[in-house]
Amino acid sequence: MAKKKTGSSPQALENVEQTLTKTEQYLEDNYKTLLTGLVIIASIIGIIWLGSIYLKKRSSEAHSQMFQAERYFELDSAALALNGDGNYLGFLDIAKSYKMTKAANLAKYYSGICYLKLGEYENAIEMLNGFSKKDKVLGATATGAIGDAWVELGEKVKGAEYYTEAADFGANAFLTPIFLMKAGQVYESEKDYVKALEVYNKILDEYPASTEGTIIEKHIARVNLLNK
Repeated sequence: MAKKKTGSSPQALENVEQTLTKTEQYLEDNYKTLLTGLVIIASIIGIIWLGSIYLKKRSSEAHSQMFQAERYFELDSAALALNGDGNYLGFLDIAKSYKMTKAANLAKYYSGICYLKLGEYENAIEMLNGFSKKDKVLGATATGAIGDAWVELGEKVKGAEYYTEAADFGANAFLTPIFLMKAGQVYESEKDYVKALEVYNKILDEYPASTEGTIIEKHIARVNLLNK
């Protein structure tokens, strides 16, 4: 039985040598370009890493400042929560001083609600529109609060549109019927009985077990009488 030949042929070795030579030549010719590229990539990675550390530190600082502002908010001291007490920052300063952090975004939400409580409706709308509404519950609440501000400014139909948007934004069995009811009441006050019936019937059909659902039939009956 013939033995298998082992090792590489001279031609194969020559091909490998040629490939290595070409690679070496390419590296030599493009050394500066490749080095620059590696430096740029390393710099970008370093900036991202340092940026993440910086943001974590800033976020931690912002949350520690937010603690007192949130306490004032819970105590219904809207002015102190908004503007601070001289020792701790209020929501406005947190939103400005700690940009790009989650705390700053949340501070915009709180600022908008504080302005709403203080009767500064235009400022409330501006802050709440600047709030990034990623959270379904807070997003729906913020949108509904914008509706409240427009209603207070006399733009009732615009307010009702925000209520229906809030109802759809974070659709759930608790918030949605609340905002639908508010929208229906605005439409009813504006004598737009068709739209009032539309949202009232939605509560009856989709959220009959909610607090609003248990009393909605009397609202529907009243609007049907007014719509004749």
